[in-house]
Amino acid sequence: MTSSVTNAPAAVDGAEHATLLQRLTTAPVLRIIVKRLLIAIPLLFVVSVLVFMLLEAMPGDPAQNAAGMDASPEQVEALRAQMGLDRPAPERYFSWLFGFFTGDLGTSIVSGQTVSSMLVTRLPVTLEIVFLAFVVSIGIAIPAALLAARKPGGVFDRVISFLAMTLLAVPNYVMALLLVLVFSVGLRMLPAIGYVPFMTNPIGNLASVTLPVLALGLPLACFYARFLRGDLVEQVTRTDYIDTARAKGVGPWRALWMHAFRNSSFGLLTLVGLNVGTLIGGTVIIEQIFQMPGLGMMMLQGAMSLDLAVVQMCVFIFAATAVIANLVVDVLYAVLDPRIRYGNH
Repeated sequence: MTSSVTNAPAAVDGAEHATLLQRLTTAPVLRIIVKRLLIAIPLLFVVSVLVFMLLEAMPGDPAQNAAGMDASPEQVEALRAQMGLDRPAPERYFSWLFGFFTGDLGTSIVSGQTVSSMLVTRLPVTLEIVFLAFVVSIGIAIPAALLAARKPGGVFDRVISFLAMTLLAVPNYVMALLLVLVFSVGLRMLPAIGYVPFMTNPIGNLASVTLPVLALGLPLACFYARFLRGDLVEQVTRTDYIDTARAKGVGPWRALWMHAFRNSSFGLLTLVGLNVGTLIGGTVIIEQIFQMPGLGMMMLQGAMSLDLAVVQMCVFIFAATAVIANLVVDVLYAVLDPRIRYGNH
C-alpha cells in the first residue's frame, strides 16, 4: 500500500481543480488502476491457496461430522467419497477454483443448499452492517477530531480524548452487550436480536441494525478520531503552510478544514483501508450476538459443523474484501494527490 502523505499539497498544473470523474479517467490514474489490478489478481490467488491450506489443517473429519457419531465406517467412507474428500488436496483445490469461476461454489453438508444461494441471502446483511458501521465511524470521527484539534488541551479536546480512550478499551462484543442492556433491556427502544429486511419494513430494518452497527462502528470511530486529532494538531502546530494561510487571513476553522484536514485525510484513508478486514471480521461475533443472518454467522456455524465449502467461501470473501479495499484506497490516493498521480511519490 502506498504510504501516507503528510506534507503540504503541491499544485500541479491546475489538475487539483479537476472533478473526481476527470481525475479517475486521466491516463496516470488509469495506469495506476491497471497496475494495482495486476498485483491484486495474483494476491487473491495466493489468498485462496492459503485459505484452502488452513482449512486442510483444521482438526476433525467433515465426513464423520456430517454422517454422525453413530455412522458405520462404511457410511463415513461413502460420504467422504461423495464429498470428494478422498481425492488429493491439489485436485480438490483446483476443482474448487474451477467451480469458483464457473459459479459452482459447492453445497453445504448441513443445510443441503448451494453455497451461492446462501451467499445471495446472507451477504447483503453483512454488507449493510459493515457499510453503516463505516459511515457511523467516519461520521463521528471527523467532527470529533476537528473539534478536539481546534483547541488542543481545551475542554472539548479533553472530553473527546477521555471518551475515545474509554470506549477504545471496550471490546466490541462487550460494547454489544452494554448496548443491549441500555437500549433493549433498559430503555426498550431497540430490538436485542433479529434482522428485518429493508424491503419488508425499512423502519424495522433500521431498528434491527442500529445496535450491531454501533457495536462495530463506535470503537473504530474512537480509533479514527484519536489518530486524526493527533495528525491535525501536528499539521496545525508544526507546518509552515498553515502559518502562511493564517497570515493571508484564513480563519482557524477554514485552515483546519481546508488545509490541515486535507493532508491528514491521507493517513485516515490508510487506516480505513487497513481496518476493512477488522470491520468485516468483527461481524462474525457481532452477528452471532445479535442473531443477524449474515455472512459472519454463516461462517461461524460452518466452522462449528466442519462445513468446508461454506467456511472456505466465507473466509475467501473476507480476505478478498480486504484486498479490494486496499486496492480502492491506493486508487483514491492517486485521485486525491497529484504527486502520486504524476509519479512524484
